[in-house]
Amino acid sequence: MKSQMKKKRVTPIPNTPCNASDHICINPVCFFCSMGEADASLRRAGITTCFKQLFQGENHEQHVLVLSGLWHIAMTQPSDPEFPSFGIFKCMASLIHKGINDSHWLLTNQNIYIPYYAAHIIGSYTMNKEEFAQLAVQSGVIPPLLDLLRGKISWVEQRVAVRALGHLASYKSTFESVVLHEQEVVKLALNLASTCLEVVYVDFVAVKENKRLEYHRNLLTRGVGDLEMENRKAEEWASQLQCWSLYLLNCFACKDRALDLICKKGFLKDLCDMWGGMINHTSPAGVGLIRILCYSKEGRKNIAQLPKVVNALGNLSRSSDDWQYIGIDCLLLLLKDPDTRYKVLDVAVPYLTDLIELKNLGDKSNVGETITKVLLNLKPSRQKVGAVLQEVMDLKVDRRDQEKVLSEENMEEAKALVSLIKQQANHKFRLGKVEEALVKYSEALGVCPLKFRKERMVIYSNKAQCHILLKDADSAISDSTRALCLSNPANSHRKSLWRRSQAYDMKGMAKESLMDCIMFMNSSIKSGCENMRVKIPYHPARLICKHMDATWLFATARSRLEKSMQELNQVGGHDQNQKQPCDDNKTMMTMIENTNSHMHGLSTIIEEPFHAKEGGGRRKMERARRRLKKGGAGGAT
Repeated sequence: MKSQMKKKRVTPIPNTPCNASDHICINPVCFFCSMGEADASLRRAGITTCFKQLFQGENHEQHVLVLSGLWHIAMTQPSDPEFPSFGIFKCMASLIHKGINDSHWLLTNQNIYIPYYAAHIIGSYTMNKEEFAQLAVQSGVIPPLLDLLRGKISWVEQRVAVRALGHLASYKSTFESVVLHEQEVVKLALNLASTCLEVVYVDFVAVKENKRLEYHRNLLTRGVGDLEMENRKAEEWASQLQCWSLYLLNCFACKDRALDLICKKGFLKDLCDMWGGMINHTSPAGVGLIRILCYSKEGRKNIAQLPKVVNALGNLSRSSDDWQYIGIDCLLLLLKDPDTRYKVLDVAVPYLTDLIELKNLGDKSNVGETITKVLLNLKPSRQKVGAVLQEVMDLKVDRRDQEKVLSEENMEEAKALVSLIKQQANHKFRLGKVEEALVKYSEALGVCPLKFRKERMVIYSNKAQCHILLKDADSAISDSTRALCLSNPANSHRKSLWRRSQAYDMKGMAKESLMDCIMFMNSSIKSGCENMRVKIPYHPARLICKHMDATWLFATARSRLEKSMQELNQVGGHDQNQKQPCDDNKTMMTMIENTNSHMHGLSTIIEEPFHAKEGGGRRKMERARRRLKKGGAGGAT
């Protein structure tokens, strides 16, 4: 297909063909001529007429150029009321409808791009303005967007359709119009969130370069990228497709709508693995929807019945992930509810106990005190949990009261005693007497006043190292987490990050290990001189390389495809390179794959990004991946 397209490649018409001095426009309804009209009333009338007649015109090259230009304007000026007032939404809805129902038109020249552009224009203009969303609904955009969401063309169009529907569902005045299709919309979004990564991998990433749909490649890279850029953008778009699907579900969940569909056990379990990827730094992805569900009684009821989900929240609550507080918040909501409290008690309490000395976490203050109040209000009947809560009582109530009456002189004496015991522990550790050193470190903690947070941080971190040597990963994670809670700011103590990363690695928790390891590596680089070449530490780099493949966005999809291929090869009679489309409209996809139309590249237009918050852990992880790719495990940055 690619060779056929190269033979018939056509150079796109410039974006302002009618302004050229040597060109005379013979089109009576030309968008570019109307845009260049000096008279405001004539310009308005001309553009309005263009929108009314665009989908009926025969100049297919002009169609794509107009849509490309409108898209660029919509992306850069989404709050400008000019084009929405001219009837752009009705025009875009008509173009999508025509593309879906007229396959001959869709596969003519560059028209294959039009449904994508049209849906993206709708989504961009409805992103910030409720009045634009109202106008879009009145113009009939929901039915054609639903057709795209159903997979009538491909996953590329689904991506922009679910984005646009998510914007429409986020406003109170237009939500009711989306609710008219509630059952279908929710089911489609659920399916899309669960399967989109596999679809993108099977339909694009795993396909050989010369077999990929040309218009997908051009949309991903604007016709100027290589294979590496295509794969990187496919990963970004797949992550966005999943995150936008979850955002659409959030719009229903936050209004307690369709919870019977969203709270299916299989989907709730899937949410734990919808990490969002490191591309979408500001989207909490699966855990964001779990948090919304935890604010509803029905949501808490269903989540409390799934230990996998509760454990995932626990692991998140004591991680260095940007969304750590979401995990804490969810566990607290489950423990506050008397109907779910005792179902999650055994799992949630040990996680939260490690966090009781946490002060500030981002913009959240006194996090540890909030956790302590919830834990002390529990009345467990189980002996194991009771012992953990007694530790909270001893640490946060009894010891605090005792230390209030101590004089400064007594405090200094206690600090000197702690230093002496810690030296004894360090000596035993160097002699290889790890278990004896562990006992001594625990003794030092027992006498160390709570106000000496730095000293307590170091002792907890040393305890974690002892546990690692004794192959006790769970205890190492617990103690290193407590050390990180005492660091200022939270999760900044380098040695504790590295030790917890090792402990997570021992348990096979690749994502958590990778996060801590890269946070450690970035802090190591940051602590070096900015004007000098800083080498990436060997052991963390090796651990990162180990986990990068396991945490790849398409890792599960790749594993499933490989397994499927192995099974097919065992049965026999199947070509290993044969690929079946994953969308419902197989006839349409077959026509797209076999068409000889001129689907060549368009001008470069910047895609709407998910903006990363400054200093976010996921952003640091992405930078670290790139460093390793450029410089290798021992490379300098």
